[in-house]
Amino acid sequence: MDNFTRRLLHRLVRRIPTQKLRASLEKWERVSEAQRRSLDPIKSKWALTERLLTICEENELTVRHVTELEMLHVIENPNQGMWHAFQLLDPEDDAHSVDLIQFKQQFKCHLSELIRHVSIKMKMHSDEAIWIRIAWGDAMTRPNHLKPTYVVYYLQSPYVFVTSLTSKLKPLLSQALVLSTRHRVIKDAHLSGRNLTAITDLLMKRYQQVFPTKYPTPIAEKNEIVSQREQAESAAKRQRMACEAFGDGVLPQLQSAVYKLETKFRDHTNKVMTEREEPFRCVVKFASVNLLESLRHCASSGIASTPVTPLLSSVPLKGRNYFVITDNGPGPSSQMHQTQN
Repeated sequence: MDNFTRRLLHRLVRRIPTQKLRASLEKWERVSEAQRRSLDPIKSKWALTERLLTICEENELTVRHVTELEMLHVIENPNQGMWHAFQLLDPEDDAHSVDLIQFKQQFKCHLSELIRHVSIKMKMHSDEAIWIRIAWGDAMTRPNHLKPTYVVYYLQSPYVFVTSLTSKLKPLLSQALVLSTRHRVIKDAHLSGRNLTAITDLLMKRYQQVFPTKYPTPIAEKNEIVSQREQAESAAKRQRMACEAFGDGVLPQLQSAVYKLETKFRDHTNKVMTEREEPFRCVVKFASVNLLESLRHCASSGIASTPVTPLLSSVPLKGRNYFVITDNGPGPSSQMHQTQN
């Protein structure tokens, strides 16, 4: 095992918690059962790392084998980076006929044509997701396995989820995805988060939705004491409107929503700000362990007014958590061509 492979394995093992490391090793076919058992009595993470390095050297493992272990860990523990969603548009006539083998061959072929040194590894997950690990190089340098990009694509779906992608490499990945899936365009879906399951469930509508049975009307405020029946009816109405806006049952654990404001400042008592030609700019961010659950609770409990404002209900409706608000109303940002790391 060369120095780089040893360094890569040492860095990988060091950042994985001990219990998760043991779970990943059970699925990794490069270490025998007897060798895994020899690791069981070891409690120290340092000693465990050194013993595993020794085992891997004895087995003469290579970079390819170490990246398999990394990929197993990332697939089982995906919520460790910032994921960005993209949407494929304008499918060609034969887009529906692209199968797994065709996609793998075409993706590797197209990306290898675009960049000289690149390492691509693919694995089909149990939920039908294709996981892609890409180590990027360039015309002069070998692929950097220390900073890979991960891509998750559900075959026959219009959505792609990406983490750890720089703006410089985004055009290359986009072109390879468009060509291999038989689409013409890929764009930012304006949805991101650390919980991959949450953003995939939100975009693919994998949660219990409630559709309105009639046009919702605001609940009138009453100053007088209302009867228990009227209170129950009001509470039921708020609950229904909250579920219509955000869904029912268990909701995707989206953690944030960002609203970028670019509007005119309006205050007749402050002429200096009101008469400015430049728009007033600020950013509002809502954050929670489960944002949709929090918003639904606010609406159903009466903390927030109902019907729910489109600025909030658009998160599950449009499958987005980034919005730009101008004087013409809410709308998408100007394409956001750059993907942040």
